[in-house]
Amino acid sequence: MQHGNPQAAPPHVAAATTRLPLREKVGYGIGDFGFNLYWANISAFLLIFYTDVMGLAAGAVGTMMLVTKLADAVADPFMGAIADRTRSRWGRFRPWMVWGAVPLAVTGVLTWTVPEGLDGNGRLLWAYASFTLMMLAYTVLSMPYSALSGVMTADSQQRTTLISFRFIAAFAGTTVVNWMTLDLVQWLGRGDEALGWQLTLGLYGIVAVACFLAVFLTTRERIQPQLQHQGSMRQDVADLLQNRPWLVLFALALIIMVTIVMRSGSLVYFLKYHVVRPDLTGLFLGSYSVALAVGAASTPLLTRYLDKKRLLAWLMALVGVLSCAMYLVPADAIWSLFAINTLIGLALGPKSPLAFSMYADCADYTEWKTGRRATALTFAAATFSQKFGGALASAAIAWMLAAMGYVANQAQSDASRLGIVLSLTVIPGVVALLAAWVMRFYPLDDASLARVQADLQQRREAQA
Repeated sequence: MQHGNPQAAPPHVAAATTRLPLREKVGYGIGDFGFNLYWANISAFLLIFYTDVMGLAAGAVGTMMLVTKLADAVADPFMGAIADRTRSRWGRFRPWMVWGAVPLAVTGVLTWTVPEGLDGNGRLLWAYASFTLMMLAYTVLSMPYSALSGVMTADSQQRTTLISFRFIAAFAGTTVVNWMTLDLVQWLGRGDEALGWQLTLGLYGIVAVACFLAVFLTTRERIQPQLQHQGSMRQDVADLLQNRPWLVLFALALIIMVTIVMRSGSLVYFLKYHVVRPDLTGLFLGSYSVALAVGAASTPLLTRYLDKKRLLAWLMALVGVLSCAMYLVPADAIWSLFAINTLIGLALGPKSPLAFSMYADCADYTEWKTGRRATALTFAAATFSQKFGGALASAAIAWMLAAMGYVANQAQSDASRLGIVLSLTVIPGVVALLAAWVMRFYPLDDASLARVQADLQQRREAQA
């Protein structure tokens, strides 16, 4: 074993103590800016685009979004397995940043296109096809991207910092979408709302492709599994099902995404039909995104004083209490609504950096127990639960609107307004409290994780 020259150490040993340079953290993080040019649009605007621009029935849209997102979620583990088995001169995960960038840009434009000459059923079929293709293209990129953070460094605190950069960029992308999209639609469309959406997504696609290429050019894969991946996908799945920390995170991701997507998907309806101030949409969504980014940026500082398990539990409990309290605020108390919504964003901000850092810890745990490492599948199967939770939330909003008599672009009945308010406040609030309770079953506190990583480090040194 050589000493005194860190570059002389084998990559999988040096990775455990590598301090990532700022250039690499920023380069990795900017990828999620590109992803959120799509994800934030899906969360905040796609439902209302389908109902109020494309003219589809709310109930049919709810079913469509559930079916297409479930199909995409099922594809996640398969894409994770493919990425784990990819072999190239650039690594397992980085090449996908190049291969998948343009297909996502093209399918994104198609999804936000209103097809001419089709009736309601034809437009619904178009929505099924285009949204499914876009989400599959999204998966081809997002699975390797998430897994990449698990092989850039083995240091838990460095991972938390790296993923905080990712989600600062993610929430910056969300802020751009929330604050600028509706204005871009009006400016680019010049009175043609359908054209405005199509051109806006074309512009976002160009920016996103540049972001994904930046990830490829600036990052390195340092961790290699102890054994080259020759096992079956069935074995990888069996390893995950014996990984208790991952099982808890699987359930937690599903629950938390219900909270996040219900809030973001219903806020536009809340401002348009309950508060009757659609002009405030940019302010509310934009400030909420800034709050999410500030919360994400604070994550490395917070984890110095609280371990990830306790921190995430306390934050989700706070989100639950604040969301339920928002139900009691009158519609004309604009600044009170604004303040509570911003506080919820601050509390939710650290959730994503914490969760994705914990997924990488789960990959360590699997390697520690089995000697096998399926990093991409670990992230992919967790993302499956996130997408399933998001699909349930989107469908629930649309079904509730349909059941309570929602009619697009008209004053809503009391029942319809109540459904919109509950979708933003009490329902996601109760779900957030459930997430805080589930977190108590997560077994990897700081001490346990330190033992796992110390053992892995010794094995890698012995193998070297």
